[in-house]
Amino acid sequence: MSRVAKNPIPMPSGVELNVGDGQVNVKGSKGALQMNLPAGIGINVADGKANIEVSDGATMAMGGTVRALVSNMVTGVSDGFERKLELVGVGYRAQAQGKNLNLTLGFSHPVNYPVPEGITIETPSQTEILVKGVDKQQVGQVSAEIRAYRPPEPYKGKGIRYADERVLRKEAKKK
Repeated sequence: MSRVAKNPIPMPSGVELNVGDGQVNVKGSKGALQMNLPAGIGINVADGKANIEVSDGATMAMGGTVRALVSNMVTGVSDGFERKLELVGVGYRAQAQGKNLNLTLGFSHPVNYPVPEGITIETPSQTEILVKGVDKQQVGQVSAEIRAYRPPEPYKGKGIRYADERVLRKEAKKK
């Protein structure tokens, strides 16, 4: 069995994990998530911890993958996930209006990004975007879609970047 799959998943108080019909359902204070279990993978919940069980027919690597996914589900419904984006550039602005994110990114037109269900977007300032949600994959996907409108360019560093991202700068061509 994979070393990752052997580690138990701690269950914080207020989180409920149910396994049945090849599905895992996790409920917590922030919301609820569900996932289909691959064949040959089971989950045993006891003493406030969840353990992954891999049968003989399943691959060992899949046990580690399922353990990581269930652990992210438990973290998401208890604490939630957050990704911070920064806008760098003169005149680059972001504004959250209801279920839309309005971006001014130096194009001839404003960019309106419809916020998907299960995600909340906040703009503490005009140059910061906070993407929050319970599903780690969805938070990362929404952040990547917003960043894709204007990725940081290597000469001046202008664009949308993650808060912890370092942009490698190039030197301009010399005469």
